[in-house]
Amino acid sequence: MNNLLEINNVVKKYGEYTALNDVSLTIPKGSVFGLLGPNGAGKTSLIRIINQITLPDSGTILLDGKPLAPNDVEHIGYLPEERGLYKSMKVGEQALYLAQLKGLTKTEAKKRLQYWFDKFDIAAWWDKKIEELSKGMAQKVQFIVTVLHQPKLLIFDEPFSGFDPINAQLIAKEILQLRDEGATIIFSTHRMESVEEMCDYIALINKSNKIIDGKLDDIKRQFRSNTFQIGLKTPNADKAANFLKEKYTTSPSEYVMLDEGLTLNVQIPKGESPNNLLAALSNYGDVQHFLEIVPSANDIFIQAVNQNS
Repeated sequence: MNNLLEINNVVKKYGEYTALNDVSLTIPKGSVFGLLGPNGAGKTSLIRIINQITLPDSGTILLDGKPLAPNDVEHIGYLPEERGLYKSMKVGEQALYLAQLKGLTKTEAKKRLQYWFDKFDIAAWWDKKIEELSKGMAQKVQFIVTVLHQPKLLIFDEPFSGFDPINAQLIAKEILQLRDEGATIIFSTHRMESVEEMCDYIALINKSNKIIDGKLDDIKRQFRSNTFQIGLKTPNADKAANFLKEKYTTSPSEYVMLDEGLTLNVQIPKGESPNNLLAALSNYGDVQHFLEIVPSANDIFIQAVNQNS
C-alpha cells in the first residue's frame, strides 16, 4: 500500500450549497501533499471530513487501506488555521491534557514534551498562561501538541500564519524532518513559496471541484510554455530583437544585464528544440544568459483558477 490516505468521490453539501463535488485524492505515504485553492473552494470542508469533525454526504475515505474509523484520531494530528488553545490554562498543564486525549500516558507525554520544549528552547514557558504568550509563541505550543503523539498523518492548515521569517523557517524544517521520519503530511496554505519549498504533490480545488492533482514536477511540465529568458551581449540589439519578434513570440524580461545588449523572454513553438533559438542568437552576439522559465506554483494556481472560472 503506497497511499496512506484515499479519498473517493466525496460529496459534501450544506443545504443547497455544494462544498465538495465528487472529490477524489490519493495521498502517498511519506510525502508532503499541498492542498490548495482560493478561499471558499472547499479545502476546509475536506479537512474537517478527514478529521471526522463532519461526515461526507457520500463517498469513502480510507486510512492505510481501511475505512476511516473514530479511533483513527490517534493516528492524525491536526493544526487548524484558527488556533484552539485555552487562554487561561498554563502551557504545560494544557499540553499534558491534550497529549493524553491523543492516547499518551502522562509519563510518556511529559517525556516527549520535555524533548520538544528543550528543542524549541521554551522550557521557561511551562507555567505561563497562553494569554501571556505572543501569537507566534502560542503557535509553537500548538505545533508541539499537534505532533507530540507521533501520528502517521499530519494536517497543517496555514501553519506559518503569524510567524516571523525565522520561526517560519524553523517550523518548515521540522515539518520536512517529520516527513523524512515517515509521517505523511497534508499542507494547506496560500503561501505559494512554501509550496515550492516543501510539497512533493499538490491538488488544487476550485469552486468545490478538484481541477489539478499530481506530482508537483509533473504539473509544472504540464504547464510549461516553452519560454526562455535570454540575455544577449550584442552591438545589434535592435536587429536581433526584430528578428526574434518576427520568428517567435516575445515579451519583456526581468533579467538585468551588466553589459550593453538585449534581454527578452522568447517563446518557441511546441516541439521545436531550444537549440535552434540558441544558434540563432549566437549569430547576433554572445549569449550570456539562456534559461527556461519554469512555471511557479503561483503561476499554476492563477492560470488554473482563471481557466476554471
